Amino acid sequence: MKEQGRAWRAAGGSAASALRSAPPASDPARDRAHPRSASGPVYGALDLGTNNCRLLVARPHAGGGLDVIDAFSRIVRLGEGLGLTGGLSASAIDRTIAALKICAAKLRRHHPCTARVVATEACRRASNGEAFLDRVTRETGLTIEVIGPGEEALLAVAGCAALLDRGRRQAIMFDIGGGSTELMWLDVPSPDAPIGLRAWMSVPAGVVSLSERFGAAGTTRDGYAAMRDSVATLLAGFDAMHGIAAAVATGGVQMVGSSGTVTTLAGIHLGLPRYDRARVDGVAVGYDEMRAVSRRIVEMDVAGRLAHPCIGRSRADLVVAGCAILDAILDAWPVDRIRIADRGVREGILLGLMGVPAPIHLPAAATRQ
Repeated sequence: MKEQGRAWRAAGGSAASALRSAPPASDPARDRAHPRSASGPVYGALDLGTNNCRLLVARPHAGGGLDVIDAFSRIVRLGEGLGLTGGLSASAIDRTIAALKICAAKLRRHHPCTARVVATEACRRASNGEAFLDRVTRETGLTIEVIGPGEEALLAVAGCAALLDRGRRQAIMFDIGGGSTELMWLDVPSPDAPIGLRAWMSVPAGVVSLSERFGAAGTTRDGYAAMRDSVATLLAGFDAMHGIAAAVATGGVQMVGSSGTVTTLAGIHLGLPRYDRARVDGVAVGYDEMRAVSRRIVEMDVAGRLAHPCIGRSRADLVVAGCAILDAILDAWPVDRIRIADRGVREGILLGLMGVPAPIHLPAAATRQ
């Protein structure tokens, strides 16, 4: 974890203060009160995951936080079939490079732009990952940096830190990805002190990898239970080592969730006619309500998931696996409500590039499971 701390500082962060009070990356009320500046340095962050390719281009906001000036998101399924073959498929590579070409064009449009482009689990695992990255550079001009799960966790915490309630002294933060799920166990001190990352774990289960492992069986009642239980087994050791369930029982623990799974469930809970980031990012959803939406999705047939405006074709065959991961997390740590984050690694990258002090410190005893 010390190496990951150095990586954050090299990206532009240092001590800890400004980020924890940064407003959401896009806040319509704030933007009306403080019009976005038309000049100033421009920064870009691209996060290439196992499932998604996401770009954010922004300027620093005078009052703290980010003024987003451009964005792009596409489900590319780079890791499709990775668990079965060990490599990235030709079709997945072609889809991803097509998306990256759009991102590269956007970054060129905002020249000069200081940018950082990172990739996570799929590129960490793929036998042909280096060949893929070389092709990306040749065809798009982008140089992708493959980051480890520790730095991925740090960036996710940095990007979501403003959503933490400083009145609760401990927090569970999780990010359900395509190939893995990142878990962070945090100390949340007073507003004048940095967040402490006590421990973290990269769980080898994401919406793509779990869906492929269980296949059609994962959508049956027994198969879904097996999928959920397989994740629960992975969480048990982390909980036992750090006494998280015991801390939850005292009522002083909060939970923040970042992923397409939790934002989709929040959109359904809110009854949105279509997904709306401004309505979802930062909303708190009760434990019982989150579990009810998860059950509702699992009980839908394929046609129902395809037709739902907050799920749609791009997530219909993956959202059930996401619900299984979420259910395992909620079973392990029944916190009263979940703060939903439509933000994470990209925002963490941007704030680091802008020189915003990191909101995190790494205690000497911080551990990786």
